[in-house]
This record gives sequence, C-alpha cells and structure tokens, in this order.
Amino acid sequence: MMSEPLVSVIVPAYNAARWIDETLRSVASQTHRNLDVIIVDDGSTDDTARLAQIFVDRDPRFRLVRQENAGVAAARNHGARLARSDLLSFVDADDLWSVDKTADQQRTLLAAGPGVGLCYSWYVMIDAESRIFYREPGRVIEGHVLDKLMVDNFIGNGSAALVRREAFDAARGFEPALRNANAQGCEDILFYARVAEHYAFVVAQDHHIGYRQLPDNMSSDLNRMLRSWLMFVDEMAGRHPDKRRLLAQGLRRYARWLTRRAVHRRRPATLLSVAMRVAVRNPKLAARLLLIEAPGAVREQLAWQRQQQAAADASGIALADRFTPGQRYPIG
Repeated sequence: MMSEPLVSVIVPAYNAARWIDETLRSVASQTHRNLDVIIVDDGSTDDTARLAQIFVDRDPRFRLVRQENAGVAAARNHGARLARSDLLSFVDADDLWSVDKTADQQRTLLAAGPGVGLCYSWYVMIDAESRIFYREPGRVIEGHVLDKLMVDNFIGNGSAALVRREAFDAARGFEPALRNANAQGCEDILFYARVAEHYAFVVAQDHHIGYRQLPDNMSSDLNRMLRSWLMFVDEMAGRHPDKRRLLAQGLRRYARWLTRRAVHRRRPATLLSVAMRVAVRNPKLAARLLLIEAPGAVREQLAWQRQQQAAADASGIALADRFTPGQRYPIG
C-alpha cells in the first residue's frame, strides 16, 4: 500500500444518516488502499456523526471533524485544509464510488503530467435504493476546457474529481458566498471553471460515480439553482468579458434543463418562477421556455416512458455490464 501515492478523500456530510454508511463503505472498498479520509460533519442534527464514527473506530484511514453548519463549500474547504495529501478527492455523503475510482483517477492524473490539474470520471444517476436509472453517455472532453464548462457542466456533480492541491489552491477552493447568498447548487461548476482557468483536465473513462438523485437534495430547488448559475455567469463574465456569448449560450442550455426538470417533476409554479427570473436578463428566452421548451419536455417525457416500457419488454437486447440501468450501483 505504501508504494501507492496517498490520496485524501473529503466527505462533507449534513444530515446524511440515511446514506453515509453506504457512501463510506464505497470509499473504504477502494482498490487504491493508501487513503486519508476526512469526514466533515457540517452541523448535522441526526445520526450522521455517530455512523461516521463507526468507520473512524475500525479504520485508521478515517477521521471525523465537526463544524457548525456552514454549507458544502465550507465543509469541503475545511477538509482540504486538514488533508495530508496533495491529491484531493471529494465525495458527497449520499453518492457512491465504484471500487476502482481512485486507482484509475490517480493513475490517469499522474500520467498526464503537472500541467493537468484535475481528473474526472463519468457518472450514472441512482435513486434512493441505489438503483441506476440513467447512464451519462461518456464524453471524452480533455485539455483546456474552460470554454466548454461555460456552456455545459459536463462533469455533472461534486463527487467526480481528483484534483492536485496546487490546482485547488489556484481556484481558491469552493465558494461559500453562494450559500451566503442563498444560491447553493453551482459550487461544483464554479470550482471546476476556476481550476480550468489555470490547468488542463483529463478523464478516467468509466462510470466511477453513482450520483444520487433525491426529491429533497440540493439540486431539487430549481429557483435556487438558477440563482446559483447566474452567480457563476457573473463571476466568469467579470474576468472573461470576451466570453459573454459562450456564457449566454450556457444560460440558455441551463434554463432549458431547469424547464425540463420542472416539467418532469410536475411543478408548473416553479416553471413559471424560473421563466420570470430568466426574463429579467433575456425576455425572448423566457418566452421560449414557456411556449416551446416546456411542451417539448412533456413530449420528451412521454417518449422516454414508452422507451422504458419497450426496453423492459425486450429482454436481452441491451449489453449487460456493471453499470446497466435497473441494477444496483456496485460498490464492492
């Protein structure tokens, strides 16, 4: 184990008692054994700390620290300050890793050279029972990716990256001001963009992350997510005024995603409030969301339901592997 590079894993956790045991088991099961795991309890009021302490008591690689509730960005930054390694990885307390995530990422990142500051992996979406219901198509986007991130958060979540400490420091860590402005949700994309201002990216080409989707997690508040994206846009536009067209394209894409999500969750009031907020910056886009994108999302959902039924009826057609939709995400 000691010949392997040490990797620090930061686990921010707030009221995650239902999920944290499975998350920490996925970390403990990594084939890359040389880990320094810091669980940051962000002022939880449930059994999160007690369940985390079980891992601390039986595995010397695990540590538990506590702080008053300050949000996911502050918790990640706290863990990074305590980390013993210059390779930092983050996993949210309800997400999962495949057993080879750390091994594949550290090998890919170190082989890429010092000009590459971050390695990410692909993800699947999992439900409350850890069953896969969507598999990200697996795009290979590498090199200098800032322009692409301004248009699309292709990394997709906060549990996907391994980053060099110097890249983390260049990005000034995760931004707690989003939470202070009641605009949580885009801490990940803002951090990735800040890293991309200084370093190239590389991808470890497998679906190493099980990204849990729940009705009450951070990404479920669509109005807050829009406020968060707008803060990301404003920060990037302030330093890159020549890229305003790309940022406008990204806002259009993100607003369409919020529209589809509101339709799929049957939240017409949320859809209307999102459109009204978008209208302040782009009235034409707001009208398009209501008149074109929302009806299209309804048709898209109906087509998806038909496809799911057809797939269920046609057994044996899809290739079966460890990340096949419908099965539980494998953690060891």
